[in-house]
Amino acid sequence: MTPSPIPRWHDIVRSHDAALLPALLADDVVFESPVVHTPQPGKAVTLQYLGAAMQVFNNSSFRYVNEWHGPHSAVLEFETTCDGIAVNGVDMIAWNGDGLITHFKVMIRPLKAINKIHEMMGQTLRSGRIG
Repeated sequence: MTPSPIPRWHDIVRSHDAALLPALLADDVVFESPVVHTPQPGKAVTLQYLGAAMQVFNNSSFRYVNEWHGPHSAVLEFETTCDGIAVNGVDMIAWNGDGLITHFKVMIRPLKAINKIHEMMGQTLRSGRIG
C-alpha cells in the first residue's frame, strides 16, 4: 500500500514549519493556484507557493473541516478568515508510490475570498519573506 503524505501534511500545517515541506514533495511536483492560470511545475516554485500560503491562510482561524481519500489522492476542505473575509476552499493532493506529493491544487470560494487571497499571496510572494 502506498504511504499517504496527508498525516505529515497535517503535522506541517499544525506546526507552521515550512522547513519540513521539501521532504514531502516530489522533485517534479506541480502546483495549481486558484489565481494563476497555468500549472506551476517544480519543487522550488511549489515550495514558494506553499510557504506563502502557510503565512496567509494558516492563522488561528484555519481548520480542515472535511477530507476525502483515495489510494493516491485526497481532497481536504478548509475554512479560514483572512482580513475579515471568510475563505472556504479545498486542497486537492496527489502522491506517488513513495508517498511524495506530485500534484497540489487549491480551489477557493467565494469571489471575495479569491480576490483577498490573490492580494495577500501577491504581497507575501513579492516580499521574499517566505517560510
